[in-house]
Amino acid sequence: MMTENTPSSEDFVDRYSRQIMYEPIGAGGQRKLAGARVLLVGCGALGTNLAQTLVRAGVGYLRICDRDYIERNNLQRQQLFDEDDLALNLPKAVAATKKLRRMNPSVTVEAEVVDVNHRNIERLAEGADLLLDGTDNFEARYLINDLAVKTERPWIYGAVIGASGLVMPIIPGETPCLRCVFDHAPPAELNPTCDTAGVIGPAVSIVAGFQAVEAMKLLSGKADALNRHLMSIDVWTGRVVNLNVDASHAEGACACCEQRDFSYLDGRAVSSIDALCGRNAVQVQPGDNRTINFTAMAEKLGPVVDGEVSHNTYLLKARVGDYALTLFADGRAIVQGTDNVDTAKSLYAKYFGA
Repeated sequence: MMTENTPSSEDFVDRYSRQIMYEPIGAGGQRKLAGARVLLVGCGALGTNLAQTLVRAGVGYLRICDRDYIERNNLQRQQLFDEDDLALNLPKAVAATKKLRRMNPSVTVEAEVVDVNHRNIERLAEGADLLLDGTDNFEARYLINDLAVKTERPWIYGAVIGASGLVMPIIPGETPCLRCVFDHAPPAELNPTCDTAGVIGPAVSIVAGFQAVEAMKLLSGKADALNRHLMSIDVWTGRVVNLNVDASHAEGACACCEQRDFSYLDGRAVSSIDALCGRNAVQVQPGDNRTINFTAMAEKLGPVVDGEVSHNTYLLKARVGDYALTLFADGRAIVQGTDNVDTAKSLYAKYFGA
């Protein structure tokens, strides 16, 4: 049955003619794309690229979830945004949705301005055939992984930093899950972010492109064509390596897909964030157990914070704009200068890694 967003047969063939001509997709695959529903978590660098590619490709429904707003430094790599969006002070999900609807009116695009967490991800993913990773931290990825494994839905992991990136399609029950390969997140001081190590636009586009093509394989009914490896990409050197990670699944020790321990989805392994009464400060406690190497963290933060980074045996202090950041040896941090938990969480993720 036709909906208000469904193109006529003539429009359908005309819009997607070059994609239909590509034999592995064809008319049948294009119709499957048109009937597919996708949840995209994160609408930053990878997310904007993924969203644009899938909407132009004719995926039937896309729900975009993001908690953040647009900043000027986003414009270098987040391709859906421009100066007008910045002036309007729009949330990323809203600005992206407006652009995407104009690109392809036959696709239903919905925006959710929300911090995706263990309390809401099942509702946000309702009806989705595929989960897409446009996030920038391991806690969010482990949450997506828990949901995917529990509900037996595929998802596509992607990460990019500097000029390097990783891509891996995950099919629960068939391939290793994320926690098979990375059973724990890297230590915070060894886990760079775009805000501490930078990122170049071509790396984002290429990583997102590989994510998107794996998504199109799945959604068009061509799962047999998936690249079932962990792809490691360095666009600066031109190096691309497909890593066989099957052994990590064969060992059978994965807490998630073998032991069915969904600690991120259950809320047992998530960050605790509390506003500190009367102090204009928020405390962020990571969900995993970690010990901070202050010397390595100070070297990581030095080039990107305001002034010097000071530390001793017990804590590290740094300043970013109006915010004073204090990091403790167990990974706990106090963000001084705000009582907004979302702001504190964002600063923690940017500078300490989440």
